[in-house]
Amino acid sequence: MNSRSETRSRTWDAVERVGTSPLLTPAQARQLVRRTVTALGPLRASQVDDLLLVTSELVTNAHRHGGGVTSFGIAVGCDRVTVSVADSSGEPPRHELREELRPGGFGWPIVLRLCREVTVDTRPDGKTVHAAVTVDR
Repeated sequence: MNSRSETRSRTWDAVERVGTSPLLTPAQARQLVRRTVTALGPLRASQVDDLLLVTSELVTNAHRHGGGVTSFGIAVGCDRVTVSVADSSGEPPRHELREELRPGGFGWPIVLRLCREVTVDTRPDGKTVHAAVTVDR
């Protein structure tokens, strides 16, 4: 598990790129991810659940904080599935510690907790978050 994010360029070593199309909702993104992982063969239910939760959080965050999803992709490797979500904000995600209880702000910590690796590529016209969940194949 990775407990931090970093901004750096991303290379795809030994992975197969499955799709890159803009999606409108977290539900559409989850549906694409579910179809993709179903085609891989049986995976542990907990790994699929983690991947779907990470997908929902990244797409929701892109809508709430990044001006909407500009690109969505999923890459399948031998021991991981990586979801990539791009938006039009160049601001990297923030993890804010809170002393008081209030709604919201839990998505990014969830992503960091569930993922093996999280990277953020920033560009002048936005950013892409790549989140890799470990899978047993």
